[in-house]
Order: sequence, then structure tokens, then C-alpha cells
Amino acid sequence: QVQLVESGGGLVQAGGSLRLSCAASGRTASSYAIGWFRQASGKEREFVAGISWNSDNTYYADSVKGRFTISRDDAKNTVHLQMNNLKPDDTAVYYCAADRNLSILILTTSLDYWGQGTQVTVSS
Repeated sequence: QVQLVESGGGLVQAGGSLRLSCAASGRTASSYAIGWFRQASGKEREFVAGISWNSDNTYYADSVKGRFTISRDDAKNTVHLQMNNLKPDDTAVYYCAADRNLSILILTTSLDYWGQGTQVTVSS
């Protein structure tokens, strides 16, 4: 099993930056790909960014390419999402999730391991 805890959300003005963190724990946590998702009020949860277990592969939704960067710190079993040039449309609850396969994270939200979420609010 994998346990995930997000942190780093908050309120920021448009054009500002935030860094989210996803701390993973569990005996096999380091062998999992991690993805970030978000869910705005009244909308479905959507994929934002993902990183493979060994950091060799990353993938981004078109809406965040060039603005968000995903990375992992293996020493701390933590995945970060650096979000720059934030826009009001980025306002959502952000979740991290884990799967052994990065492709699965990209394709579906039917996943077994989720964090509790962290709120990001971008004011105009």
C-alpha cells in the first residue's frame, strides 16, 4: 500500500507561484509513478502532470505545459509540483495519486491511491 499526503496549497494572485508537495510512504512507495490531478468546483477531476518512478519520464496536460514542473526527491520520497504564472483557471483542489504505471495515471482517475487534496486559489 501507498499513503500520500499533499501540502503547499494556498491563495496566490494571478501570475504568482506555488509549490505543492506529495509525500509518499509505504514499503514500495518509491516504485510508484506519481501524478497530480485537480478538481475545480462543479467539474470533473483532471490529470495535470505525472512522473515515472525513476524520473525518466514526465507528462503534462496541455493547459499547464511551460508553466508547471513536476519533480521527485527520492531521498525524501516526495514529489513536487512547481506552479508558475498561475491563472484563475488553475483554482482547484489538487490531489496526488500513485500507480505503478505512468500511462495509467495519464489515462484514468480510477486509481487506488489518493491523497486528501490541497486547495489552490488564484485571484485575478
